[in-house]
Parts: sequence; C-alpha cells; structure tokens
Amino acid sequence: MFVCSSQTRCCPKERKLRGRKAAIALKGVKRRLLISQSLSKPPPMNTRRGKTVKLNATITRLKREMQEIREDQNRIREGRRPVKEKFDDVLSECDETELITRQSICTRLRLTLMFQILKARQNNDFAKAAQLTTSLRELIAQQENESLQQSDGPKSK
Repeated sequence: MFVCSSQTRCCPKERKLRGRKAAIALKGVKRRLLISQSLSKPPPMNTRRGKTVKLNATITRLKREMQEIREDQNRIREGRRPVKEKFDDVLSECDETELITRQSICTRLRLTLMFQILKARQNNDFAKAAQLTTSLRELIAQQENESLQQSDGPKSK
C-alpha cells in the first residue's frame, strides 16, 4: 500500500487504490440493500401492467422522437431545394459561357482568314487568296456540321 506524506493531497496511485476500495465497499452495500428489500417486500402483483405502462411510455417517446426527426428531414429537404436550383443555374450559365467562348473563337478564325484573303488580293497573290478562300469554306462547313450535331444532341436524350 502507498502512503502519502500529506493528508490533504494524495498521489495518483493512492487515489486510484482508494477509489477501488470505495467501489468494492459500495457494491457490497448495494447488494445487501437489494437482498434486504427483496426479503421484506412481496413481489408486486401487477408486474405485467407495470411493464405495459413502461412499454407504452417508451413507444410514445419513440414516436415523438421519430416525428422530430421527420420534421428535421423535411427542413433539410426544403433547404436543399434552393441550393439545387442555384447550382443548376450556375451550370446553365457555365454551359452558355462555353458556347459563347466557342462561337467567339470560330468568329475570330473566320475574320483572320477573311483579312488574310483581303491582304492576298491587295498583293495580287490570287493563288494564296484562292487557297485561303477554300480553307474558309471548309471551316464554315465544319462549323455548320458541328452546330447541327449539337442541336440534334439534346433532342435524342
């Protein structure tokens, strides 16, 4: 056994040992109390009724808790709706921005080819102007095919 030098403060080992001894003593007291109570009182006649009352109380408590949970879930669902709508709006804006960017790039390519054609004609380089004109026609045809495919895509879904 560990002994502390001061009476007011104990070392951790002694406190732990005292706690164990107190717990063992308390268990013994509880055990003796239960035995004396069981010997002095006859068993209750309405044990079935008491269990039913407890069971009913438990059921009503669980129903109340389930109702609270249901209300919380409904609040969460209602809170998600605006978030989903905002998210869908952002996605559609993103798609629109991508489309505008692609159209801008295509327009820039067309204008570049047109200016090169004009420069070639000013410099009397008609072979180069014809080649650039062919390239411009091919680019326009390719872009029209892509736009037709994109417009057909959402309808098939």
